[in-house]
Amino acid sequence: MINHVWGLFAHPDREWQEIRGEEESVHHMYLTHVLFLAAIPAVSAFIGTTQVGWNVAGGEPVRLTAGSALQMSLMTYLAMLAGVAVMGGFIHWMARTYDASPSLTQCIVFAAYNATPLFIGGLAALYPSLWLAMVVGTLAVCYTAYLLYVGLPTFMNIPREEGFLFSSSVLAVGLVVLVAMIGISVILWGFGLGPTYIS
Repeated sequence: MINHVWGLFAHPDREWQEIRGEEESVHHMYLTHVLFLAAIPAVSAFIGTTQVGWNVAGGEPVRLTAGSALQMSLMTYLAMLAGVAVMGGFIHWMARTYDASPSLTQCIVFAAYNATPLFIGGLAALYPSLWLAMVVGTLAVCYTAYLLYVGLPTFMNIPREEGFLFSSSVLAVGLVVLVAMIGISVILWGFGLGPTYIS
């Protein structure tokens, strides 16, 4: 797992070819990659929001109670695990349009590795700062999109031109899934599952 993570940053095109050549099960992928990496932003956010807190307009830091932070971190963690599976399912469904025939397992593996920069970028939550979150989040999203555009044609064994269209479709759906998760969070907050601050 660590070799692939490093390879996706050091030489992504070659790394995608190596990942494609492996026969990895969804069960193994989740146990060795997704469960571990998806915990990075969840644990970081828990520590950052309970120990450091957000500094709003130069005032005293605003922190969450441990119970509230744990609940929100857990929901975020579960959403990331589900998001990888949903994106893998969508990639599998779309592959038929581009004359690619990957298995559902291969598509979920691709989605999991492609999300690696987002998971690692979650380390920024250790120090909750709007500017830091925006900069690191933007860099993580940009590199994830880069991995998508570089990796999808290689992983699906399709021409670069088709890969560009396929990648653009996947990116659009990923943004829709992200907005849907934000919408669900707002709805849950309306039902009383929002954050509880330390007074």
